Parts: sequence; C-alpha cells; structure tokens
Amino acid sequence: MRRVLLPPTISAEPAPAGAGIVDFGGASMGTTWSARVALTPGAMAAGVPLRAAGLQAGLQEQLDQVVREMSHWEPASDLGRFNRAGACTWHVLPAGFLEVLKYALEVARATGGACDPCAGLLVNLWGFGPTGRHDEAGFVPPTARDVATVRAGMAGRTVELDAARKRAFQPGGVQLDLSAVAKGFGVDRLAQYLEAQGCRHYLVEVGGELRGAGFKPDGQPWWVALEEPPAPGAGRAGEIAVALHGLAVATSGDYRKYFMQDAERRPHTIDPRNGMPISNALASVTVVHESAMAADAWSTALTVLGPEQGLALAERKGLAARFLLREGKGLREILSSRFQKMLEEE
Repeated sequence: MRRVLLPPTISAEPAPAGAGIVDFGGASMGTTWSARVALTPGAMAAGVPLRAAGLQAGLQEQLDQVVREMSHWEPASDLGRFNRAGACTWHVLPAGFLEVLKYALEVARATGGACDPCAGLLVNLWGFGPTGRHDEAGFVPPTARDVATVRAGMAGRTVELDAARKRAFQPGGVQLDLSAVAKGFGVDRLAQYLEAQGCRHYLVEVGGELRGAGFKPDGQPWWVALEEPPAPGAGRAGEIAVALHGLAVATSGDYRKYFMQDAERRPHTIDPRNGMPISNALASVTVVHESAMAADAWSTALTVLGPEQGLALAERKGLAARFLLREGKGLREILSSRFQKMLEEE
C-alpha cells in the first residue's frame, strides 16, 4: 500500500486555465538543476510577456549568484576570499551569504556542533573538498593523529556575525564549508525568483532537493517519491509520495559520496565533534519543511546525530523527519511524530 504525505494547508488557487508545463534546467554547484513551471501561452508577469528564454536565464542567474558567493570550489567566491583572509579580521558579506551562514551557525548551536559550517578543514582532510580528493590518485586517508592535529588547530576559533553591519569575523584559519545548506538555499532562490515573476505553480530542484508550489495543469499537486537508499535484501521501507504543495524536501545519506577504507564505508558527511565520517548505521534522513534551506541543513544535522539523538531533536524542533537505518540486508524506518501526522495511506 502506497503512503502519501500531504501538506498541512492546501491553496484553493488552481493552475492558470489553458496552462502547460514548461521545463527549464541547467548545471550548477557540481550537479544539475531543473524547474517545471505551469504557464499559459503568452503568460504575463508584471505586465511583460513571459518568454521562456528570459526565465531560463533568470533561473540560472539565481544559482550562479549562490556559487559566486558561497562556493568553496571557486577561489574567487566570497567564501573563498573569507577562508583565505587574515586572522582577526571583519568582512562584509553579501546578503545571501550572510543569511546562509547565520542559519548554519544556528543549526550548529542547536546540535552541539554536530553540523558545523566551520568544519571545512575536516571535510578537506577526508578528501571531500575541492583538492586532494579521495577519488584522485595518491589519496591516503588521514590517520587518527592527523585528525587530532586538525581538530586541535580548530579549537577556540569561532566565526562571529555582526548582523547590523552585515559582516563576519575571521578568527584565523577557519575554513567555511556551506555545502550542507547552500544547495537548499539555491532551491529557495529558484522558487522566490519564480514567485517574483508571477509564477505560482512550479516544481524546482537542485541535485535532488526539491520545492514545489501550487498545482499542475491537470489539478494534481507536484507528487515526488521520497528517495530511498539501495538495499540488497527485501527489507525496504516502502514508497512514500509527497505532495510538494508549499513544501520542500531534502535527503542526506551515506550512499552517494563515500569511499571504502579497510572494508568500512567512509561517507562524505563528517562529524565535527570527533573529526570522523559518520558511522551510526543511518543510511539516510529525509526532512520535509517549508524551506529547502532548512530541510537541507536539518537532514544533514540529524544524520550526524544518529537515530536516537536525531529523533529526539526532531521531536523538540517539530521537524518532519524520516530516518532509514541499515539492519542486516534491509532498512528500518523511524518517523518523527510531525512526519507521521502528515502521512496517509491510499
């Protein structure tokens, strides 16, 4: 029996009469993006004919701006310049960069440092940064001493924000990595851009993280199946379809980016509290939220915390979260109470 997850509120506004779905897409952040928009021929936005080429360029520009501000792969980005800045210096940040960093630091505090944007040195050490990657020839995994040395160098170095002056403090040597938040923020930017152009019915996606609003021309919401990790046995958790009507969804897991070391999986998600890749039997965590940035950040944070601490925090925060644990050759599902309340069976 298929299970469906429904939004708490549903708008009565249908898609425009005579609308069809127009598809857009491209590349950004080392992955692909797409947008499906319900548009009428000759649709108008702010009194101007809505041309597909203009929307395509505008959507791409939203993500290009995120890359210019927050990419740790681009040395010329604002984040790259911040990471190279001298000790004890303040730096004015673009509005988007400041918003993402502020939210990431809030999640770090709420999780006791389990998901920390200041842990870029550890990400790089394990071969998941822009250089010295685990999939390049000559990579050697760090030793326990290597990890201890990097963590000792990070101790006591705190990035501070001055929201009034829109700036951040570089204590020296801190390497920001916003990859657990920036992609979701990019999804939100696509949605906000479409809303500003008068588009109310759409599904946008960046690298598998999605946000939807309104309806398709046939009156149905934007249904998407939740991602589920591969499992060699028969113990699958079962399909869940989500109606992305004013909702976003993000999944973090140990099965996309990883390498094997001594028969042990080393996922790209690092626990800054011990400097090691996660090893808590969680295959994935999915979070459904009104904000793609929040879903992105919390799916990563709950993955690091693990099934018990992660579920407890999800309950305290009222998060709709789905945990999938590896058990033998199958998967076991754990749902937060908020997730369960939104779930129905067909």
